[in-house]
Amino acid sequence: MLGVEDRTLEISPDMIKPVQVNENLKLVSMSFLLQSPDLPVIWRGPMKMKVIQQFLGDVDWGELDWLIIDSPPGTGDEPLSVAQLIPATGAIIVTTPQDVSVLDSRKAVVFALKLNLKILGIIENMGGMVCPHCGKRIDLFKVGGGEKAARELNVPFLGRIPIDPQIVISGDEGKPFAVGQPYSEASRAFREIVDKILNDHRH
Repeated sequence: MLGVEDRTLEISPDMIKPVQVNENLKLVSMSFLLQSPDLPVIWRGPMKMKVIQQFLGDVDWGELDWLIIDSPPGTGDEPLSVAQLIPATGAIIVTTPQDVSVLDSRKAVVFALKLNLKILGIIENMGGMVCPHCGKRIDLFKVGGGEKAARELNVPFLGRIPIDPQIVISGDEGKPFAVGQPYSEASRAFREIVDKILNDHRH
């Protein structure tokens, strides 16, 4: 999604150098360690814990404003390991609006709270789309589930991102969607969510 799948990590006896995506973004990913992009990562808990520990402690990140860790959905080993290694971590929960997804997200919020993480908020993804032919809004996966969960769990609701086919195309091409489509409704939603997180962090 960032257009760097052909790159590799520079590993020395002392440090791992992250892949420099652009002037403001560095990346470390499990995919850089695999011989083929088709290979799954089948590791037990202790091995996951070790590689997360290495990505946090042995990578030459330099000076960072934010370290963003994209973990698999749910309440598994990965977020648990991160919470144990960096106790001050904040959590952002991403859900889609339908009940089955929101239920998992509610569990993730409770899981994070039990680990004493600060919940930065819930994002509702795939929150409807505008038909390109008639201009009518279509709620393919219902709407409002993430917002309702945030209200009931008393955590911030960060915003709703609509479905936009261009997001899929941009992701597959490895180009940042919000840069290529700055005036779209989805880009505005992304910016508003980031602004809320930054403002909360400043205060």
